[in-house]
Amino acid sequence: MLIDLTPLKISRDYRYLFFGQLVSFFGSMMSFVVVPIQMYQLTESTLMVGLIGIAEFVPMFVLAFIGGALADAVDRRKMLRLTEVGQTIVTAILLGNSLLPRPQIWVLFVCVGIHAGLAGLQRPSFEALIPRIVPLEYMSAVSALNSIRYNVGAILSPIIAGFIVTGFGASIAYAIDLITFIASLVAVWLISAVPPAPDADQPSFESIKKGFRYALSRQELLGTYLIDINAMLFGMPIALFPAIAATYGGASVGFLFSAIAVGALIAGLTSGWAKRVHRHGLAIILAAGLWGAAIIFFGLANNLWLALFFLGAAGFFDMISGIFRMTVWNQTIPTHFRGRLAGIEMISYLTGPMLGNAEAGIVAHFFSVKTSIISGGILTILGTIVLAILLPKFIAYDGREGLKRKELEEAERNNLLAEN
Repeated sequence: MLIDLTPLKISRDYRYLFFGQLVSFFGSMMSFVVVPIQMYQLTESTLMVGLIGIAEFVPMFVLAFIGGALADAVDRRKMLRLTEVGQTIVTAILLGNSLLPRPQIWVLFVCVGIHAGLAGLQRPSFEALIPRIVPLEYMSAVSALNSIRYNVGAILSPIIAGFIVTGFGASIAYAIDLITFIASLVAVWLISAVPPAPDADQPSFESIKKGFRYALSRQELLGTYLIDINAMLFGMPIALFPAIAATYGGASVGFLFSAIAVGALIAGLTSGWAKRVHRHGLAIILAAGLWGAAIIFFGLANNLWLALFFLGAAGFFDMISGIFRMTVWNQTIPTHFRGRLAGIEMISYLTGPMLGNAEAGIVAHFFSVKTSIISGGILTILGTIVLAILLPKFIAYDGREGLKRKELEEAERNNLLAEN
C-alpha cells in the first residue's frame, strides 16, 4: 500500500514545516557530506573524520536534555525560529572558512559541534510540536512522510555534493546550503504559535529528571532507544565513505551517502502497511537485525554497485525500524512529557551514528576499513539478540495498548489537576 498523505491534507502548519524542511534539508545534506570529505582531503585520516562524530556528540548530548525541558515549557515555534537562525550563521562560517587559502581544521570541529548543539535544542521542540498539529491516529503516516522528506534530500543532495566538492570545491556546496535555509526560516515564521500547557513543568534539573525517570519506567520506550543505539553504534559506516570512495573514484562518495537513503525512501513510499502492524517492538527488533546483516554484506562487497545495493537494503530496514520507533513515541507518550522525551529520543537516535562514526574510524585506523564494517555488522546482530532477551515487554508491546495507556495517564493527570 502506498503512503498515506492525510497529514499534509489536514494540517496547514505541518505542510509548512514539511516543505520548508524539504528544501532546507537538501542544502543541509550537502554540508553533512562535504564536511567529512573536506576533513579527509585536509588530513587524509579516517581517524580525524571519525572524530567529527565526537565533536558533534558532546554538545548534542548536553543540550538535548535542555532542549527537551524547554520544549515542554516555552512556545515551540520560538525554539524553532531561534535555532534555525543559529544554524544559518554556522553554515555561513563554514562557507567563509572554505574560502580561505588554507581552511582551518579546528573551524570544522567547532562548527559541527555548534550545529549539533543547536539541533539538540531544536529537535525536541520539532518532535513535540507534531502531535499538537496532527491527530494521533496519523502518526504512522507522519513518520513515513518525514522519512520521505529526509530521504529525498539524502539521495539527491549527496550525489550532487560529491560532484561539486570534487570538481569545484567545498565553498559551492556550503553556499547552496546557506541559500536553502531561507525555506525553513520562512516556514517557522508562518506556522501558528504552539504555547506550552498552563500546567507545564518549568525547565529545571528536576523536570529533566522526571522525564528521564518516566522513560526508564517503560520498557517499550527503553527498547526503542537501546535497539537503535546498538545498531548505529556498531553498524554505522558513514565515516569510512571518503576512504572507500578513494578506491572507486572520488565522486562516488556521493552515491555511497545516497544509497542508504534510497533504501529508506523505498521503505517510506511503501509503508502504508505499517498501520496494520501493532507489534511494534518485534518489528523494530527484526528490522535492526536485518540492518546488521545488510552491513555485513556491504563490507564483503568487492564492487561499487554491489556495495550500493547492500547499503540500500540497510537503509530500507533502518527506515522500517524508524517508522515504528516514531510511532511508539508519538502515539503513547503523554503530552506533558513529550518535549523532554523527545530530547531523550534525539540522544538515542544520534548517539549511535555520532559515536558509531568515531568507532568505525578508530577500528579502520588500527585494522582496516573492511574489518571495521564487517565486525560492526556482526556486533549489531549480537547486540540486538541480547537486548531482545533482556527486554521481553518490548517484544510483546502492542501499540493499541500503548494508546490506551496514554489516554489513561492523561486522564489521571487532568483529574489530579482539577482536584488541586
